[in-house]
Amino acid sequence: MRNFNFNTETEVLNLLKKDKEIKFVRIIFPDVLGREMSFTIPSEEMKSAFELGKGFDGSSVEGFARIEESDLIIVPDPKTFRVLPWKYEINELSWREAIVFGDVFTPEGNHFAGDSRYLLKKILEKTKKFGNLFVGPELEFFIFQSENEPKLLDHGGYFYGGKWGEIRKASQLYLKEMGINCEYDHHEVAPSQHEIDLKFNEALFIADSIMIAKYVIKRVARKLGLFVSFMPKPITGLCGNGMHLHLSLWQENKNLFSKNKSLSDLAKKYLIGLIKYGKEIQLILNQCINSYKRLIPGYEAPVYLAWGKRNRSAYIRVPESQIGKESAIRIELRSPDPACNIYLALALIQAAGTQGIKENLKFLPPEEKDIFKMKKSERKKRKIEILSKNLKEALNFFKKSKLVKGTLGNHLFQKIIQNKEIEWQNYKKAVGKKFEKEVSPYEIKKYLPVL
Repeated sequence: MRNFNFNTETEVLNLLKKDKEIKFVRIIFPDVLGREMSFTIPSEEMKSAFELGKGFDGSSVEGFARIEESDLIIVPDPKTFRVLPWKYEINELSWREAIVFGDVFTPEGNHFAGDSRYLLKKILEKTKKFGNLFVGPELEFFIFQSENEPKLLDHGGYFYGGKWGEIRKASQLYLKEMGINCEYDHHEVAPSQHEIDLKFNEALFIADSIMIAKYVIKRVARKLGLFVSFMPKPITGLCGNGMHLHLSLWQENKNLFSKNKSLSDLAKKYLIGLIKYGKEIQLILNQCINSYKRLIPGYEAPVYLAWGKRNRSAYIRVPESQIGKESAIRIELRSPDPACNIYLALALIQAAGTQGIKENLKFLPPEEKDIFKMKKSERKKRKIEILSKNLKEALNFFKKSKLVKGTLGNHLFQKIIQNKEIEWQNYKKAVGKKFEKEVSPYEIKKYLPVL
């Protein structure tokens, strides 16, 4: 049975008419925090959904509309339609489901300003003259016994030992059945920590794929009585979960970041744009209180705004390509974590990188020394800045950024500020001045069950 790669509404409707096992379609969209929001309709309602959209109450969705402007409509995109590759069973009943993403509109027919997925589409189209953004993400996660506490289940480390590799394998097989290909999987540095890398593809496809992959990985673990967490830093003293993003611009099957087996001038300016605007976009790449417990010097945390080829203490790494594989030349942005809204993150990454091209920014030499071990005076001499140490500091840079506000638009910009100010106030009220670098019980209670 065909599970993915649909192009038109007619193709989707024909499948649903033919395959009577697919009883429901789950319509998905992200809230401002990047969480998967969804509701399910019977398969026979898809014709109406394509023609008229499906209404829902936006006032209950984080970062969407106020009560007086709550009615919203989502119109499914047939190109994102996928059939979930498993059956649901309860008692004597069984059925299959499909999923689909869509665009959110106001009742007047305008694109909704709080739709972060549409924002990414808009930014990618706006910057298309510089090239199409391709992304390869590395998804790191922990496997725990339950959502109640981060209890370690193995003693494995980077590329060795460990348990529950079957969860990685089963997840990849399911994802492949939905047209999402993976490139690597392995045990990560910390005990109970794992990684699955998705094969690079166009930015919007990858953003959707990350949403689906997180859902699939969690579901596979749940079927085995376990819990997967993408919380950035669940355990003090251990490495946290990052989501390194491998970035390149393409045009007509040509890698615009590659020239003479090295970085092109375009790539260099894009890279420096990311460094220049790193502090301003950080709030979106690292969006929760707990994100900043991961970004502490040590633990392979990329907190320094510099780049290098082998330097894993730097904000950006440029992986060395094999001879004859110049198409693989890319830059690796190492600060994001999997708790971010990937649509907003990629929109701001593209905005910052292309702004570097527009400004014709001067290229800086690589920093190959271990920045963690540098004295503060040496970092200052080399003009190496450091990312914000907490959410409040990142929020201050975010508020002042013309680039960020111009990219997000006033609605999303203000909603994010409101959300993060409340998050910081609630955290300080609960925790006070304690747990500046350690993971607090408050964070475990608030973030572990939902990330």
